Amino acid sequence: MPRLAISPEFTRELSTLARPVRRDAVVAVRRFLGNSPSAPHPERVRNSRDHRVTTLRLADRHRAVALRQGDTYWLVTVLPDAAAWAYAQRHRFGVNPAIGVIETWDAEALERVEPALRRSAQRSKRRLFSQFCDTDLLEIGVDQQLLRLLRLMTTESHFEALEPLLPESQFAPLSALARGGTLTEAWRELDACRSSEPGVIDTGDLAAALRRSPHLAAFAAERDELDRIMALPHWCTFLYPPQHTYANWAGYHEPVLVTGGAGTGKTIIALHRAAHLARAGAGAVMLVTFSQGLATELSARLDLIIEDEVERKRVEVGNVDRLAHRIVAEAEGRPPALVGAGDLATLWEEAAGSRFGAAFLLREWEQVILAQNLRTLEEYQTASRPGRSVELGPESRVVVWEAVRHVVDRLRESGRRTLLQLASEAAALLGQSTGDLLGQEAPGLEPYRHIVVDEAQDLHPAQWRLLRAAVPVAQDDLFIVGDPHQRMFDTRVALANVGIPARRFQLKISYRLPREILSWGVRLRGGGPADGLVDGIADLYGFRAVRNGARPTVLGYVSPEAEIAGLISHVSEWMEEGVPTQDIAVAARTAELVKAARTALRDAGITVKVTMLHGMKGLEFRRVAVIGVADGIVPAPDALTPASEDPTARAHDLQRERGLLYVACTRAGELLYVSYSGRASPFLPG
Repeated sequence: MPRLAISPEFTRELSTLARPVRRDAVVAVRRFLGNSPSAPHPERVRNSRDHRVTTLRLADRHRAVALRQGDTYWLVTVLPDAAAWAYAQRHRFGVNPAIGVIETWDAEALERVEPALRRSAQRSKRRLFSQFCDTDLLEIGVDQQLLRLLRLMTTESHFEALEPLLPESQFAPLSALARGGTLTEAWRELDACRSSEPGVIDTGDLAAALRRSPHLAAFAAERDELDRIMALPHWCTFLYPPQHTYANWAGYHEPVLVTGGAGTGKTIIALHRAAHLARAGAGAVMLVTFSQGLATELSARLDLIIEDEVERKRVEVGNVDRLAHRIVAEAEGRPPALVGAGDLATLWEEAAGSRFGAAFLLREWEQVILAQNLRTLEEYQTASRPGRSVELGPESRVVVWEAVRHVVDRLRESGRRTLLQLASEAAALLGQSTGDLLGQEAPGLEPYRHIVVDEAQDLHPAQWRLLRAAVPVAQDDLFIVGDPHQRMFDTRVALANVGIPARRFQLKISYRLPREILSWGVRLRGGGPADGLVDGIADLYGFRAVRNGARPTVLGYVSPEAEIAGLISHVSEWMEEGVPTQDIAVAARTAELVKAARTALRDAGITVKVTMLHGMKGLEFRRVAVIGVADGIVPAPDALTPASEDPTARAHDLQRERGLLYVACTRAGELLYVSYSGRASPFLPG
């Protein structure tokens, strides 16, 4: 019986085939796995660069390219006959001698590059890697056949041009050296390319190398496993090395924070970490995300990852607001009443005076008083006010405190609370010895054994205190993922300041975004540092993508009507190109624009997701249209604090609005279309 491994490229190419061809190919692979007499037989490839390469005829004029060693077959791709034969002849395969992962090389393309490098080398005595001997390079896993090309390179641009032709486990460490880094830095980059400790490496053992490469190969011993691999989305099965490592680590002895830019796979890591903890069976797992809408999405994704019903029931997916609501309701014997946004705004207008406006007071309450859980005027008088630029003396703080007390008293009299108040009270309840509020079987008050947090950058300190109280301080207690650069709310808190001293890991590679969208998005967002989650600041240095794509399309129109017509034209064109409607999204900053776009699309017979920018958080699509990115709309004027009232708050508001647009634009994995009418938003890159 053959041992079969499937590559993500194989399933990706399989999904693009016409339905009858795809059906026949799947049947052929099933027969091959089952060693059926009617199964396709391996065919040798003449003039191949790797003697282990073979092909399997799977359907009419289509065949798989496979790498064979003994009874192990790795299905690399499936292509039309001529393209499959060319692929099989062009590529060679190897095992990285330092970390033991499988590597695929476009040997023919590298051979074509060599003459140009030789000509360039003749014109310069400088050599990019001259300070490193062959032994140094071989020790960090550099392929023997690549060495001669490296010795011809004179500039860093020569090396960067080869990135599409090199395995990541070759490019990453060499890139560190090309930038002037040390061998230690190169090893650090190489370590990020492996999913586990390799043990003893035999470069001739294909099966072992494939098992060390979960992002490139998934083994199927039975038909059910095979069908699952070929049917499920890639993120269910194929995890890139950092994702696999962080999600499946045996045990963390302290809270963990994983940060990374758009498309690095933070949500995928959170999902697989929750699944890993559920399989371990140590206790209840809570997967927390930004909103209940996202919670529904993550719950559906988790259903795909966890097949066992008992394990799946160990994971609850929700948001902090629902957790707080449940805890308070259980303690008080009835659901707590929440104040509406309109009524709350009215209360703050009542409390405002000539010295401080309603918006200033609300921010002071949320960002200082509730954030630090200040209970008395004396505590407020001595408290620091990070992020608040307007100085307040003792007398001014008395005025603010009286205004806040007015609002809090009025809320108490009406029996209503805000969501942040609810979180603060729930945390306090979990800190009391009042019994098990959520029905945990084990003794103690904490309702969960593990908590996994997604979209962590937008949680308020009161919500963090609740999460800290909801899980015991123990191994694998809190696993947190987030990105300060994608913050949508002004919640700038370092985890250490709320009792969560987390060990931090950072993701540097965007797997979803092509380079063109990533670089445009970084210019839109501003490549500068962002605070929050960690002490100090986090930057985007070293954040990169690994594939090329189309540049974002930015179009201006003479009128809103023309802009909507342009949207209809672009979305219609995408659908004509075969893009499924579920892979297309349209986003705008205002409810009015969302309504106009949704109506126009519906009238055109098009049903795609249309949402405000906030609604794009945590989602991903092949193609995204962001409309109405005009001056006066983005940033939204009513979301900005007047500079005369608090210049720092206004700067934070502008950066939040910029981050909101950045989040929406970086949901696109293939094409991004941005439009405006009139004058463009000042946020758009020039």
